Amino acid sequence: MKSHALLFALVLAASGCATAAPAAKPVAPTPATDTATLQGDAARPDAAAGWVRSELYFGVGEESGASERKQTDAITEAQWRAFLDKQVTPRFPDGLTVFDAYGQWLFRGAAEPNRLRTKVLVVLHENTPQRRADIEAIRLAWKQATGHQSVLWAQQAVEVSF
Repeated sequence: MKSHALLFALVLAASGCATAAPAAKPVAPTPATDTATLQGDAARPDAAAGWVRSELYFGVGEESGASERKQTDAITEAQWRAFLDKQVTPRFPDGLTVFDAYGQWLFRGAAEPNRLRTKVLVVLHENTPQRRADIEAIRLAWKQATGHQSVLWAQQAVEVSF
């Protein structure tokens, strides 16, 4: 029974329970309403099209499980923060979100999954060649700095409003 509950929790977590909120519409002020309206600016418009939500999954914990390859070392919070400060923030200075997570995967031919702590980086950005190049540069920098084989990148179209 525990395995069914665990499987359900994993499916629920992987299904992307969060959805983007619909874009808010400005309300014209009237004497009976508040005078505040949604204005935005060039970097944070009141509503924008052509944006995506990029999620990057970084393994940071000590790996567990059998592997034919050399296991990578755990990443400290100080190392993670230094990576964010040097590689991520300069490319996405307007904002980002990081979640602590748990990850696992099964190497081909392995009898049991490999498990480790994970950081999930979420960035909402315009879907442009430059932004995609920035994401790829972050992934490459992580692999070079840590010796990891991959950084999972998931992307989906979103409607944003600031």
